[in-house]
Amino acid sequence: MHDSAFEQFRLREMTRRHFFRDCGVGLGAMALGSLLDEGKSARADIQPAGFNPGSRGLHHEPKAKAVIFLFMAGGPSQLELFDDKPKLRELHGKVIPESYVKGKRFAFIKSDAKLLGSVRKFVRHGESGAEISELLPHLAGVADDVCFVKSMATDVFNHGPAKLFVNTGSPQFMGRPSMGAWVTYGLGSESRNLPGFVVLQSGPRGPRGGAPLWASGFLPTNFQGVPLRSGKEPILNLENPSGINPDRQREFIATVNDLNAIRQDATADPEIATRIASYEMAYRMQSSAPELMDLAGETKETLELYGAEPGKHSFANNCLLARRLVERGVRFVQLYHTDWDHHGNAGTDLSKPLDDRCRETDRASAALITDLKRRGLLDQTIVVWGGEFGRTPQGEDRETLPGRDHHIEAYTMWMSGGGFKTGQTIGATDEIGYYTIADRIHVHDLQATMLHLLGIDHLKLTYKFLGRNFRLTDVHGNVVNKLLA
Repeated sequence: MHDSAFEQFRLREMTRRHFFRDCGVGLGAMALGSLLDEGKSARADIQPAGFNPGSRGLHHEPKAKAVIFLFMAGGPSQLELFDDKPKLRELHGKVIPESYVKGKRFAFIKSDAKLLGSVRKFVRHGESGAEISELLPHLAGVADDVCFVKSMATDVFNHGPAKLFVNTGSPQFMGRPSMGAWVTYGLGSESRNLPGFVVLQSGPRGPRGGAPLWASGFLPTNFQGVPLRSGKEPILNLENPSGINPDRQREFIATVNDLNAIRQDATADPEIATRIASYEMAYRMQSSAPELMDLAGETKETLELYGAEPGKHSFANNCLLARRLVERGVRFVQLYHTDWDHHGNAGTDLSKPLDDRCRETDRASAALITDLKRRGLLDQTIVVWGGEFGRTPQGEDRETLPGRDHHIEAYTMWMSGGGFKTGQTIGATDEIGYYTIADRIHVHDLQATMLHLLGIDHLKLTYKFLGRNFRLTDVHGNVVNKLLA
């Protein structure tokens, strides 16, 4: 650009910006003013590079509006919880027949590992006669509000890749969007003051795989999951520093948004629009997040129903928070509870450690169903419980303690609400629980079905990246009609 032309451009931009500034209505101030008055997001007209306008929005009438995914990280043992196998107890201690394991790979055990019968007692519950272990007495009380799938299957037998597979449709750490990101990209959020996709964690550590499990991948970053912490500061650095009052904060946000908007005009980079939206959301969350996390307003009966204690970091508190989040219009809530990996090490075997995990989660999981139902929210909220895979019928004795290896051929998950047909058990496994013998449901099928219930055709929700259209289910997946009410 010649010097004279550049000078004219610079003066024109200065004049334009000074006009807005001197009038007290800078671009950032206008965006913030609109935000405060109407709850609208600035720069909503900016679309990401891979945006396909035909792929987003409802493709058909939805049954559900929101998802709560209770993710039991580590792989709960279906053979101790949901799938009783008397024949496995009869064959306890015997080497598994070679026909079962020929050509199979395992994470740790050898092909000649001995079969391990469960010592847990099972009882049938409800009018549906659902088979549930003594370890889950609260879930047994809501058996008719649950759909049990005993025939889940996945492709990946190591924790990190398997968790990614359930959440993103791919086992590779290559930047694929998570299910929550796809859902909020496709449908948006009904919440003005909270993120559309929220992550809550409990247990002694985070899940293997970490942030990629709730990342936005190649989608714009405003669709990624936002982890909330327990306590007075649910998001780090959300509160104002000492000495910053609301007027000064408003001026700061307006100025930053002015600068971002100018850069957006020059580059049309969707990540700048995301940055503007992030400032706006942070401003709103300064009041909405502490109010959300404060459970003191819940009744004593509700707190006791969940086993929740205000201020405590627990799965019970997170289940109650999940209900509060969907009440406020959050689209996708994912709860991670860790340490379900029971190999047979001290502290990770199938005795007390499994008892502890069940005690920490059973009451609150059932309470969530009960609470959503009585508030008229269950019909429009999908609740899913499960992990990345199941456990083998063979035992794994690392320290002479009972344990099981990772199993991908057949395991159990359960669903409730949101258009799922409850009061039924789908699928069956063979007499030792190794293979599915009826109604095999793959992870991609579950993903396709969940999207279907939200009003999304999994074949149509796409995003162009690296020259091709990607989707959550990649080139796989079918809606499972047996799961639908």
